[in-house]
Amino acid sequence: MILKILLGLLGMGIVVFVHELGHFLAARAVGIGVEAFSIGWGRPILKKKIGAVEYRIGMFPLGGYCKMRGENEFQEAWEKRESGGAPPGTYYGVTPLRRIITSLAGPFFNLLFALLVFSIIWGNGFEVSTLENRIVLVSDVQGGETYPADEAGFRSGDRIVKINGRKTAHYHDVQEAIAPNAEQLLAVTVERDGIPVELAVRPRLDRSTGAGRIGVYFWTDPVISAVAPGSAAERAGFLPGDRITRINGVDFPHTMMMLTVMRDSPGVLAIEYERSGEPRAAEIPLAWENGAAEDPGFTWAAINYRTPRLTPWGAAARGALETWKTFALSVKSLSLLFRGVDLTKAVSGPVRITWMVGEQAVSGFGESFGSGISSMASFLALISIALCIMNLLPLPILDGGMIVLFLIEALMRRPLNPRVIYAFQTVGVVLIAGIMLFAVFGDILFLAGR
Repeated sequence: MILKILLGLLGMGIVVFVHELGHFLAARAVGIGVEAFSIGWGRPILKKKIGAVEYRIGMFPLGGYCKMRGENEFQEAWEKRESGGAPPGTYYGVTPLRRIITSLAGPFFNLLFALLVFSIIWGNGFEVSTLENRIVLVSDVQGGETYPADEAGFRSGDRIVKINGRKTAHYHDVQEAIAPNAEQLLAVTVERDGIPVELAVRPRLDRSTGAGRIGVYFWTDPVISAVAPGSAAERAGFLPGDRITRINGVDFPHTMMMLTVMRDSPGVLAIEYERSGEPRAAEIPLAWENGAAEDPGFTWAAINYRTPRLTPWGAAARGALETWKTFALSVKSLSLLFRGVDLTKAVSGPVRITWMVGEQAVSGFGESFGSGISSMASFLALISIALCIMNLLPLPILDGGMIVLFLIEALMRRPLNPRVIYAFQTVGVVLIAGIMLFAVFGDILFLAGR
């Protein structure tokens, strides 16, 4: 728990540092004086002045800021401009174009950070743990509801080999094609008994996440890859490599059949399995609490492979592609907020994002140090791109809102009325505060659910 929080805070600090560094460097380059550069908000717990800039670490380690000279005294600056111009070296003492460059630099640095991270990861290569492209219908396992996959004619055991003409070799490929395309008709090629079959499916919008779902699980052969130490499975004598064939009299062709087996809350799992082709049997008693059973201790075999190392140019090209894909997907996801998505679940605030960064890192470090670094870096690249997009929205206080003001000023060729700026900023404060309160409320519900 503590490790997740610390890693999450570290990760968020890195992303915010990159964003504010963009503003800082751009301000210095265009002739705007910088008074303070802080990671975190609130009273500084550490600070040091170097030259004209005071560098700080705030009490609350979420967010940060770059305080530019004259940035908050805009009314005084405008009044001085009307009588001869704002003081040189202040935020409003430079041209609108220079202020636009300064505002754009933060989001731009977030994109550069994502590009660099993705390029390094693809250049070094990384471990991938995935599942087959073979599917199991949710309706075959759980019964009841009909899903898009049922309506489209999918069958359990089908292999999804193409979606919209693009090959899908593994589960991740299928997920990447379906999740971003809720309510869009997709042309799907499945392999059924060695014969290609053409189908069309329209993923349903999952209102809790905003992702597209068609109602399938992904097939995993019931071969044990690991047994948790001290677990019921270990006490029953199971070993890696054992293949389960039946549980409580039910055939067990894939691991999702465990949902069917557990539906009646059995007290004992009577398991038939094979070891080196020899049939065996064992029983595992189950303890239930609040409607949930203890984990028997099985880990199922997945598909593991390592991506090849790429040349610097190849890594940069792949990094740019991943950055663009993530950027485009993030922009597309914003439209889902207006299509009935459950905002308390789909919108993450700083608390939940920090938790997820830490959770991603801890999960990766559980596999290996390299996997932990890679997982955390990939997730930070995603967060960095999201931060870039959110800051470019034309909302008051955000970089995008300020850019709109400066563009209007440049087109009018005269300073804006201070009252207009005050009103714009006041609306921004109220709007952002409301969004933050809503996001934090959703974060509290999320953590309570954890």
